[in-house]
Amino acid sequence: MRVIQLISTIAFGDAVSNDTLALQDVIKSMGYTTRIYAESVVTPYDSKIALPIEEVGELSKDDIAIYHLSTGSQLSFDFADYKCRKIVIYHNITPPEFFDGNNQFIKGINEWGLEGARYLKDKVDYCLADSEFNKQNLIDMGYTCPIDVLPIVIPMKDYQKTPAKAAMKDFGDNYTNIMFAGRVAPNKKQEDIISAFYYYKKLYNPNSRLILVGSCKPEEVYFQRLQTYIRRLGIRDVIFTGHRKFNYILGCYKSADVFVCMSEHEGFCVPLVEAMMFDVPVIAYNSTAIPWTLNGSGILLDDKDPVLVAGCIDKLVKDNNLKQQVIQKQRERLKDFEYEKIATMFKEYLNAFINGQKK
Repeated sequence: MRVIQLISTIAFGDAVSNDTLALQDVIKSMGYTTRIYAESVVTPYDSKIALPIEEVGELSKDDIAIYHLSTGSQLSFDFADYKCRKIVIYHNITPPEFFDGNNQFIKGINEWGLEGARYLKDKVDYCLADSEFNKQNLIDMGYTCPIDVLPIVIPMKDYQKTPAKAAMKDFGDNYTNIMFAGRVAPNKKQEDIISAFYYYKKLYNPNSRLILVGSCKPEEVYFQRLQTYIRRLGIRDVIFTGHRKFNYILGCYKSADVFVCMSEHEGFCVPLVEAMMFDVPVIAYNSTAIPWTLNGSGILLDDKDPVLVAGCIDKLVKDNNLKQQVIQKQRERLKDFEYEKIATMFKEYLNAFINGQKK
C-alpha cells in the first residue's frame, strides 16, 4: 500500500511545505511506501524531495493520497478522479476580497482555490484541518466526511540553530524592538501594526523600532500604500526586512521585545508559535484562527484601536511580572505543538482511517 502526498508547490521555508516534509518522515516511520509529488518544485529542493505530479503513476483502491490544499491549483480538480482513498489536509485559503485593488492575480488564484475546495466537498473520504477555524471553513463549504484537527508540524529543532550575527548587530542595541513576521499582504494588516507603533513611539518610547519580517514586492500596490502611509505619519525606524535567510529571521526573534499581530485572516499563523519559542510576548487581534492558536496565551485584543495597542505594548515592556506571566502561558501552549505530540496524533488519525474508523 502506498501513502503519497500531493502539493501544488514545495518551497523552502514555506509552512505548508515544511508540514508536508515532516509528515513524510512520520509516514515512513509507519512503514509505508511514500513519496511527495508536486506541480512545481522551488530550489533548493529537487527530485530527491519531490517528484513531478505527472509521475504519480497508477494507484490502487487501497492506496492513500493526501492532498495539501492551500491555494488555487488544477490539482484540486484532478484529485477527485484519483482511484484510491483520498484525504485532504486543509491549510486555508485567504478570502480573495482582501486582494481586490491590491493584487488581482492573487485574488484570482484564491478565487480558484476556493472553487477547487468547494468542488472537492463530496469527493474525498476524510479531512484534516490545521485549526478549528479551518475545520469550520470546511463544514461551511459543505464537507460531510469526517474532519479532525491536526496542527501544522513545526520543525522546532531548526529554531535552535545559531541566529545570524547580522540581525543581532542590526537590532541588538538599546532600542525596544516590536516585531511581526509574515509576508506583506493585505490580510496581514501591516498598516494597523504601523499605526500602533506610531502611537507607541510618540506617546511612550521614542527609542523603538518596528521590524516587519517577510517577503515584500516593491511593485505591489499594498506595499506602496504602506510606504505612503509611513511617510504621511512621518515616522522613522520602520524596517521591512524583505525575504531573508532562516538564521536572520531567528536573529530578529532573538532581538524582539514584543510580537504584534493585527492580521484579520489566518488559518493557523505559525509566527505566533515561533514567537512562543523565543519567549517573545505576543499581542494579537482576535480574528479567525488566532484565538485557537493562542488558546489563552499571549494577549488577545477584541479592539485594534492603535492607541490601545500602543498602551498594551508599553505595559508589556515595562511590567516584568505581566511579561513573565504571558511568557509562562505561552510556554504551556507551546507544549501542544511539540513534534512528537503532533506526529502521534497524525499516526492515530491515519491508522484509524486505514482501519475504517473514519466514516
